Amino acid sequence: MHRIRETVSQIWSMIQGCLFPNLEEEVGPLTESHQKVVQVLEMVRIEEFIPSQKGLPHRQAEDRGAIARSFVAKAVLNLPTTEALLDRLCSDPVLRRLCGWESRSDIPSKSTFSRTLAYFAEISLVSRVHEALVVEHAGDEIIGHISRDATAIEGREKPAKKEPKAQKPKRKRGRRKKGEEAPPPDPTRLERQVKMTLPQMLDDLPKVCDIGCKRNSKGSTDYWIGYKLHLDVADGQIPVSAILTSASLHDSQVALPLALQTSQRVTNLYDLMDSAFDSPIIRHYSEALGHVPLIDRNFKRDTAGKSEQEAERKRFAFLHFSLPEDERFKERSTAERVNARLKDEFGGRFVRVRGHAKVLTHLMFGVLALTADQLLRLVA
Repeated sequence: MHRIRETVSQIWSMIQGCLFPNLEEEVGPLTESHQKVVQVLEMVRIEEFIPSQKGLPHRQAEDRGAIARSFVAKAVLNLPTTEALLDRLCSDPVLRRLCGWESRSDIPSKSTFSRTLAYFAEISLVSRVHEALVVEHAGDEIIGHISRDATAIEGREKPAKKEPKAQKPKRKRGRRKKGEEAPPPDPTRLERQVKMTLPQMLDDLPKVCDIGCKRNSKGSTDYWIGYKLHLDVADGQIPVSAILTSASLHDSQVALPLALQTSQRVTNLYDLMDSAFDSPIIRHYSEALGHVPLIDRNFKRDTAGKSEQEAERKRFAFLHFSLPEDERFKERSTAERVNARLKDEFGGRFVRVRGHAKVLTHLMFGVLALTADQLLRLVA
């Protein structure tokens, strides 16, 4: 992480030494929240990724850079709705000028914000900015651990109706004829993914809003309507990759595309996953990428194996000894902390848009702001 700290430290020195004083002369005194917005905006520079559309007569193209900056500010300030963002821009002249508008009359309407968000979703703007941020600051660094986990995202739309499964043709009753072989079973999604490229894997994943369930720490099952956000998190609580799927999709079905996407952005040594990812295919795929998979065992109905592991844990505790793999696996909690910060501090709980593309864009504004914030924390 030394090179990351060195690079971010230069940006931090510029922000502290030059940018803050110049901005205070230009727009007035900066509060702590204003300074946080400035830091994140300076790190991500999202306006540089918006396609130039000079010469268009309508005002919307001129406002896209400012709207993008205001959506980043909305995530940083953890504002729940676009209405709350517009109210803040109208009442806070410093924030308004930081985003790019001089007066209240320059701020576009709510409908313009909505149309622009749809445009950002169409061109995958925030995902591209996040990828560029990760590659710029961590692409040449060797990352020790990548922690993989998923979190529930509650939506505000009706769950899609499940299509009935196609019935297989019934075979004739009785024994098969001599020499007749049973038809091969259909390949699972994991088996298909091994032979796919990353775009093919992503296209194959379900993305509609539906009903998900997950067993909580108390043993009861929680249900929600919406989506599921899958994250790969590097040491230092830095989100590297993010994929949004239907809520009902099992976590293991996204392990391979996440691993491949992350390997295209950073170089890591260990893949840390919980028991939901305990599959030989996932282990072999991780090893093929040059990683060491550390996956918690899923005993399912193997009560004898579970008892043996519990007995071994007690023996190690008695001897005050732990395996190196067990110590490394403790780093997986970074993914849970990132999920909690995304929901508590960067708008992950306030999903007010509908449709996979818009929901992903809304969440990625939070992931982008969180990534910039964590990079800055390395030198703060």
